Amino acid sequence: MAGDIKIQTQQALNNLAAILKAEGCAPADVVKVTVWLTDAAHMAGFNEAYTSMFKEPYPARSVVISGLVAAADVEIEAIALIP
Repeated sequence: MAGDIKIQTQQALNNLAAILKAEGCAPADVVKVTVWLTDAAHMAGFNEAYTSMFKEPYPARSVVISGLVAAADVEIEAIALIP
């Protein structure tokens, strides 16, 4: 998926929110996030979209810069505790 990193991140977060909801969770239940970006230059745009879903105190987060992401500039993995 080519395009603006904020748009890509928002789509990934929308997908994540749908999965969380299907499992009876919400973004506030996420305790750890791992993110893969294709370029460190995407961090600012990524963070803008990321903070639209996750609020303080933010879940623990790891960000990996890797050219190995397939077909997108961002991938997001999350671990949530079921309430």
